[in-house]
Amino acid sequence: MTSKKDSLYAYPLGEVAAFQFDNTVANVFPDMIRRSVPGYQTMISAVGHLSARFCQANSQCYDLGCSLGAAALAMREAICVPGCRIIAVDNSDAMVAGFRQNLQQIDAAESGESKPEVSVLCDDIRNVEIENASVVVLNFTLQFIPLLDRPALLAAIYRGLLPGGVLILSEKLMFDDARQQALQIDMHHHFKKMQGYSELEISQKRTALENVLIPETFVKHQQRLLEAGFASAEIWFQYFNFASIIALK
Repeated sequence: MTSKKDSLYAYPLGEVAAFQFDNTVANVFPDMIRRSVPGYQTMISAVGHLSARFCQANSQCYDLGCSLGAAALAMREAICVPGCRIIAVDNSDAMVAGFRQNLQQIDAAESGESKPEVSVLCDDIRNVEIENASVVVLNFTLQFIPLLDRPALLAAIYRGLLPGGVLILSEKLMFDDARQQALQIDMHHHFKKMQGYSELEISQKRTALENVLIPETFVKHQQRLLEAGFASAEIWFQYFNFASIIALK
């Protein structure tokens, strides 16, 4: 699947619709997320490193909210233990179709190489039973789940993880302190401007995401993860208001 430049919000829109992971977004998603999320590629690379460390033989690894499969592919490239299966799930038909196309192209180019099996499912991640899991990734996904559904999802992930398993949770954060919140938002917008986005694009995208992407503080994430049963949950990477958390079972 060939990615195009993200110009979805480059021109004035009479009415800015709520953000959706549809075909128009899928077509530009790699460019969009690279230019919108500071440190994104670093986080994806770390998913591979962590998966190689935590993946157990004959277990399953999950990429929940996989979009076009960047995290799942990082896992696939790094995991060397036998009998591992990667399950990637997204509720967007466009994203799933794009990932399957990418996977076919990669498989064709790597003919004969032994890599973990990847199953790509189109489903709501809340419907997926997590079982025999050593690694679970929620890469900028939980923030799109209704607040009331988040505790049950994390509890289900915890139950499905094997002893010694890991959850990698990457999220956009908010901050209790008003000055910190204003600073982090301003610095994120500055980052996007440096990636070529205009004030209009930043403003319209923010409107589209309002009430769709609901961020929370790190303290809230940590509290919920511990309540779900995880032994510890700590930030390993943060770049302005984007962070990645390692939660250990």
